[in-house]
Parts: sequence; structure tokens; C-alpha cells
Amino acid sequence: MSLCVLPDFAGVELDKVPAQLDSLLDEARAEIAKLETADLEQLLGRLEALDDRIDKFWSVISHLNGVMNSPELREVYAECQPKLTAYGNEVGQNRALYDQAEALASSDIKLSPEQRTGLEHLLRDFRLAGVALEGEAKERFKAIRLRLSELSTTFQNQVLDATQGWFKHVTDAAELAGVPESALEGYADAAKAKELDGYVISLDVPAYLPVMQYAENRELRRELYEAYGTRASDQGPKAGEWDNSAVMVEILQLRAELAQILGYANYAEVSLAPKMAESPQRVMDFLRELAEKSLPRARAEFDELKAFAANKGCSDLQAWDVPFYSEHLRTERYAISQEELKPYFPAETVQEGLFKVTGQLFGITYERDESADLWHEDARCYHLLRDGEPVATVYTDLFARANKRGGAWMANFCGRREVNGENQLPVAFVTCNFTPPTSKRPSLLTHSDVTTLFHEFGHALHHMLTQVNVLAVSGINGVAWDAVELPSQLLENWCWQPEVIPMISAHYETGQPLPEDMLQKLLAAKNFQSGLQMVRQLEFALFDMQLHARPAPQTADEIQTLLDSVRSEVAVYPVPAFNRFQHGFSHIFAGGYAAGYYSYKWAELLSADVFSRFAEEGVMSRELGQEFVDKLLSRGGSADPMQLFRDFRGRDPQLEPLLRDAGILEDAA
Repeated sequence: MSLCVLPDFAGVELDKVPAQLDSLLDEARAEIAKLETADLEQLLGRLEALDDRIDKFWSVISHLNGVMNSPELREVYAECQPKLTAYGNEVGQNRALYDQAEALASSDIKLSPEQRTGLEHLLRDFRLAGVALEGEAKERFKAIRLRLSELSTTFQNQVLDATQGWFKHVTDAAELAGVPESALEGYADAAKAKELDGYVISLDVPAYLPVMQYAENRELRRELYEAYGTRASDQGPKAGEWDNSAVMVEILQLRAELAQILGYANYAEVSLAPKMAESPQRVMDFLRELAEKSLPRARAEFDELKAFAANKGCSDLQAWDVPFYSEHLRTERYAISQEELKPYFPAETVQEGLFKVTGQLFGITYERDESADLWHEDARCYHLLRDGEPVATVYTDLFARANKRGGAWMANFCGRREVNGENQLPVAFVTCNFTPPTSKRPSLLTHSDVTTLFHEFGHALHHMLTQVNVLAVSGINGVAWDAVELPSQLLENWCWQPEVIPMISAHYETGQPLPEDMLQKLLAAKNFQSGLQMVRQLEFALFDMQLHARPAPQTADEIQTLLDSVRSEVAVYPVPAFNRFQHGFSHIFAGGYAAGYYSYKWAELLSADVFSRFAEEGVMSRELGQEFVDKLLSRGGSADPMQLFRDFRGRDPQLEPLLRDAGILEDAA
């Protein structure tokens, strides 16, 4: 038997949300008080039910805050977030509840392996929440957690405001020479929406990138680069207007103080406590080993790009020139461009193909729910079925729009758990910011967009195909942060398979799949500038880990100095002094990646190694797909991720598949 509970977006009355949350948390507190002396056999189940109720309530508000942001919603979110943080502090520092959990752990009460893992995670989280603290230290810890929650929201809001708060109005089409027609249509629609003539270019990535890659107007490229690279900072056209400088410094200082209170040397150690990595130094050694093997190729790629640009008349290649000349070099070398590919990747076709691929691999089908309650006309709801029986639900929201947070992400409404003999089915959200349809054509994706959709859907499948019935470790819950990217990065590989691309491509006008000659060019260009891409990610990861492994900065200038130092170590081309990338680095200042950005590279190593088995035995093998589900994907956080990897791969992970997949192996030999 299964229980499908879906979010109620239409029922949200913003003015009532704070009072509803108060009532929910008061009920939870009363239940917690009962649990402090309850029968130990009931402890985990009753805690799980509380977590489930609160998660379901808040996930709706949190989701709307990301996809339908408004002044009213932002105010409600800001009012409620501290209440949730305070409640989390109370539970995390409840010594009586912790003692109950410890008593259960040492009792002879029979627990399933999943329950035992969930209990181990619970005890670990109690300790990381400061359950052993007393007096002034306990109160200070709670105050820090509360303030960090507020600062995280402030950081993200200021990035959103800075992104929305700038646009370029162009009335002369000649200024946009080289920009593809599809992008111009979007700019024209944006201008009409603002009741302006001509074109409007925003800092949303689908609007920003076409200028950077195709606009012949170098000054325009520089103008957009500066506006984008200085968002929410003390530099650029909106200098100081939504400046995250002080916010970053305070976040880092409070994280360092929190670590000290808990008895850790730095916040990086706190962050790694529930992860696979052993220590900050081990992480940095891993990143530097990758850098050592990748830098020769990256330097050669940049030297080649400089020579190419010089041959085209640009002898002083700058950061705002790199995307432009890179795209032209790619086109000249492989006779293929992202723009040429876009007509073959309409968003709807790609999504249908994604459903076919994952359906065949994992034995599932998708059924659209036309009657589902949705937050916007762009959103869709699909039920996942296996042998005709529902197993999960996923909502998609794929297009960029005003008041929607940038980027792409997966989140969840609820996870799988057992409720009175029934299995509550998982529900996931997949959100992207692709170029929206225009008045003349549907949404057309770059191949990079296609891999983004597969990536986020990999996260969703990890959550939805779980067979674990303990909420704390079902789906993505309880998965070590540096393993959580494995399924998402793994699924990207199918976007490059010759037998798969016809399943996910069809020209939006003719319906024809990607022609064979274009397919071969796309595959040939797969590792174009892979060295540059690798060291760029290593730059972010090393910066993040060092930032949290050393004493907290006193000023934003110190953060900039550290980033400059990391760039001198692993970057191959300079960025202008005004660049303030860190001020918009939401992953580490407003997301869950603080001292965890390295996870992308570690999980990429794992996923490349996992995929190498598919490459050996069949990329569309139903049997191997099911084995992957059974041994890894469905297990959630219920077991050690390294053991799950070994169960599927039959050995420890190796670096070679990652380097080979990126085309770097021959350079590293």
C-alpha cells in the first residue's frame, strides 16, 4: 500500500503562515516534552512524524520563496526562518531527548539496519548541535545559529536583488551584431514587458550568456561582464547597493566561533564531520592532485585561445573576451556551435527523452497530472510508476522569469517513510532557469542546458527511487554531502551517448533528430577546454575549503586576498581587479556547500568510475540499471556511501576514469 501526499500551493495564505508555523512548532514542542520520558521503542517513529509534518509545511514556503519571490513572501520567510532555527536549536540541545536516544542505542531493542543508521546520525547531529553545551556557551551557540540563518537569507536576497536590479536597454540592433536571433527575440519580449522599445538584456544567465558568447561588440561584453561579476558587491555599476561584503565577513566569523564552541579547530572540520572526507588537508591534497594533473592541459588550452584571439585581431585577451573567442574557436575547430544545436533540443522534447532514458534504465514510467495544484503556468507535475503502481511524484519548473532565484536545483516536499503500514511516497521539485519560450518559438536548450536538466533529475531520482522506509535516511536524506552529487553527475553521462542523443533531440520545426554529422561534431567537441573547466571548479573548491579551514577574516579585503592567492595557484588567466565572484557565491554563503564545494569534484570522481561500468557493459542495459538502483540509488543514506560504491563497482574508486572522461589522462601520464 502507498500513500501519496502532494503540496497545497493554492491553500497558502501568506498572512496566516507565521501563526500557522507557531501553532505547528508549539504542538511539536509539546510532543517533544512527552518523548523525553516516552517508551524508547516509540522514540524514532514519533520524532520522524514530527520532522515530516514540519518539513512538509515549510518546504512549500521555501519552494515558493525560490520560484515566486515577492516582497510579501520575503517578509513572511524572514519572519519564519528564525522560528524554525530556534526550534531546531531547542531540539538539538535537548539533553533529555539526547539521553533517550543514547539509551535506545545501548538498549537491546531490535532496530532495522536503516533505523540503526538513522539513530547514529541523530546522535551525531545532537553533538554537532551543541547538546553537551552548558550555560553561556549554550546560549551563545543558539544565538549564532539564529544569526547565521538570517545572514544566509540576506545574502541570497541581495544576490537576487542585484541580479534583478540591473538591465541593459539597447535601441540600436547594430549594437547586438552576432547575437543569435533566438536571444534577440527574448530581449525584444523583455523590452515589451518593461514597455520599452528595442531590447532589454538582464543578468539572468539565459540572457547574459548569448551576449558573452556571440556579441561582436566588445564594450557591450565588458559592460555585462562587469555588471554580472560585481553583483551584490562594492564594485561595478551598482556598487554598494546590495553589498554582501559585511555579510560574508560576519558569516565566516560566526562559523569560526561556532566551531570553537564545539571544540573543533575550524569550521571546515565541523562541515566534514558528517561527510566522507577525513580532514580539510585530505580534501586539499585531493584537489591539488587534480590540479597538478589538469593544469598542463588548461595552460595549453589558454595559450591556444590567446593565439586564436590574436589572429582575429584581439591581442590583449580579457576575461570578457574568453567566452566569445572560446565559442568561435569551438565553432571553427568542430564546425559546431551551441546555437546551431539549440533547434534540435526543444525543452519539451528533451524532457520527454529524459523520461524515456530513465524509464528504460530504471524500469519506470511517467504520467502527467493535469489536475495538480501548481504555482505557475510553467510548472508541471508527473507521477512515477513501476508496473503501473505509483512510486513517487516530481514537479518541474524549467524557465527563467522575474522573481525566480537563478541557477538550477532539486528540493523535496517529503520523503519516503512508513505510516500506519503504508509507504508515504517521495515528492521532489526540479527547478531550472532555461531560456523561456518566445512569441515565435518554443524554449530551445543548449547542450549544456540538457546536461543541467539531467543533473538535477539525477538528484530527484536519488530521492524518488529509494526503497528505504526510515525518513532520516531515505532518498537524499542522510546521504553524506560529498556523495550526494554522485547520481546527478552520473546521469549527465547519458547526454553524450550516440544511442541516447536521438532519444532526446528533435528539430522543433521538422521533428528530425540531430543529424549524424552534427552528432559526431558534438561528441568530438565534448572535451573542448575541459582543462580550463576543471581548474575553474578546483579554484572554487580550494577557495571554499581554505576559507573555512583558517582563522576567520576581519575584512572583505582578506577574503579577496585569499581568492587571489588561490587563483595564482590554479587559475590560468587573470580576472580584472573589480571582479567580486565571492559576493555571489551562494553555494557556500547561502546554500549547504560551506567547506563542501569540493563535493562536486569528489562525486565526479565516483560517478565517472560508476559510469565506466555502464560504458563497459551497456549504457542502456536494463539489468545494470536495476543493479545500480538496487545496490546504490535506492539505498539513500542508510549505509556508508563508500561501501555502496564498492557494492556496485566491486572495488575502491580510481582517479583514472575521471581523467580519461575529461580527456586529461594522456596529459597527466
